[in-house]
This record gives sequence, C-alpha cells and structure tokens, in this order.
Amino acid sequence: MLAAVDHVQLAAPPGSEELLRAFYTDVLGMTEVPKPPVLAARGGCWFRAGAVQLHLGIESDFRPARKAHPGLRVTGIEAYAARLRARGAEVTWDGGLPGHRRFYSQDPVGNRLELLEPVTADEDHHNG
Repeated sequence: MLAAVDHVQLAAPPGSEELLRAFYTDVLGMTEVPKPPVLAARGGCWFRAGAVQLHLGIESDFRPARKAHPGLRVTGIEAYAARLRARGAEVTWDGGLPGHRRFYSQDPVGNRLELLEPVTADEDHHNG
C-alpha cells in the first residue's frame, strides 16, 4: 500500500547547484538537506520544508520539465508570487482549479512549478 510521496525529483544542468540553493532556500524558504556522501558525489541538491522534499539531480543532457511539475501547496500565496517576481521570475495565475488560488512559475533552470493555496468558498467566489 502506498503511504505517502517521499520526494519529487527534478533535473538540473551540471554546475547549477548554487543557483538552485539560492532559489529553493531564499525564494521558496526550504532548507537544504545534506545528501549521503555516495550520492553527493553525483552533484545536485536536496531540499525540505516540513513533509515536502524536492531533489534536484544533475543531468548532463538536461532539458527543463515544462509540463511535468510538482504542485506545492503554500500558505500566503501572494507573498510567494511577490518573492518570485522580485527575483525576475514569471508568475502566471491560473483560476482553473476550483477551491484554490494557484500560479505557475519556473525555477532558475526552467523547471515548471505550480504553487497553490486552498481558499474558502467565500474567497473562491470573490476571486473568481
């Protein structure tokens, strides 16, 4: 029986670890998790925020995920949108999911990210 999603892995190009660290820690507010030494030798970075884990693995022929993406549930979605915009990231709002406010953006290597926040029925009607 499946119990939970342990982590989501995204790919990144060689040498992008510092960009990824700045984005996932400073912008998204995650904490870097040390990789086990045998895995650290491969490069990449792991991040955590509560039960959410994202792993960024190095891929020599990297192509960003433009459709596949993690959906990250947040509180204070407007603050996340402002933080992303302040760092030059595009924020594209999408009202197509009832009961949620959500937008799409990209990490610094071009991987698609969805950030979403549940809303009450009153908020959903007001924002719709």
